[in-house]
Amino acid sequence: MNWTFVGASTIASQHMIGAVRAQAGGEVTWVVSGAAERAQRWASDHGIAKATQDLSQALADPEVAAVYISSTNEKHHAQTMAAIAAGKHVLCEKPLGLTLAEADEMVAAARDAGVVFATNHHLRCSGSHRAMRALIAEGAVGRVLSLRIHHAVHLPENLQGWRINDASAGGGVIPDITVHDADVARFLLEEDPVDVVAQLASSGMGQGVEDSCMSVWTMPSGAMVMSHESFTHPFAGSGLEIHGTEGSIFARDVMTQMPVGQITLRSASGVREISYSDHSLYVQGVADFYAAVAGTGTPAASGPDGIKSLAVALAVREAAQSGRKVTVAYGDVA
Repeated sequence: MNWTFVGASTIASQHMIGAVRAQAGGEVTWVVSGAAERAQRWASDHGIAKATQDLSQALADPEVAAVYISSTNEKHHAQTMAAIAAGKHVLCEKPLGLTLAEADEMVAAARDAGVVFATNHHLRCSGSHRAMRALIAEGAVGRVLSLRIHHAVHLPENLQGWRINDASAGGGVIPDITVHDADVARFLLEEDPVDVVAQLASSGMGQGVEDSCMSVWTMPSGAMVMSHESFTHPFAGSGLEIHGTEGSIFARDVMTQMPVGQITLRSASGVREISYSDHSLYVQGVADFYAAVAGTGTPAASGPDGIKSLAVALAVREAAQSGRKVTVAYGDVA
């Protein structure tokens, strides 16, 4: 499968090129960037044959079957719609768009065109998160009472830019990290948040956008989720805790792009360290995407999954800005 990469991004260079090339016959044929010099340099650095500023030129290549989109957030909708119109399968970074209407249109267009459309929520591809989901499903903690997600880190300087100073590009910690945590909660608990309360702040990095957020979500089962995201915490680490009637899971340093971290299960039987696969999150995500294209599986995170994580993030922002509880609006997502 030949790919076009839209966005000469850090995540593409550090993770996604290798993930594509790890698949049988996988190759990146084109890179598309808004700056011609950057596109050419990026292609040269990564051994990619073709570079352009013109997305339509790359989409016209009949040898390209799939498009990976990792541009700034405000471009996702238009670029995805163009790729779908060209008959390409699409793997898009989160958030899918800046509004639910954009995300809905993307999912509907892919469905109508008969192409695979997936959201690159990498965390649900990790061995650690899949091991925790299995523990919950097998009843290791009993009935889940609460989930605490701590995803407050220090955003590296090379990733700051528009994420900390450009609301129009989709900057801010909520579209960048809260969407991930929403997907993690949905993946682990297999249910969708109903309503949220939240507060946000600029704690030293945000320039016109929030760089820190805390929120509490109510789940249909009655479980509560407490979520904390930040760009400004250099030594906090990351992790989550799942507490139930029969046990608790403590996971440290697992909210990351790498297959690292520790998981401990505590119950009446004692304390047990949980082992898990240390496979690449991105290789797994692309492999799942290939299976979906082949008709032998489903994407790790579908388009509707991307809509739902965006819906939660938008509700968190509305709740923080309004100071009131907000019901999450999912629309007619399948």
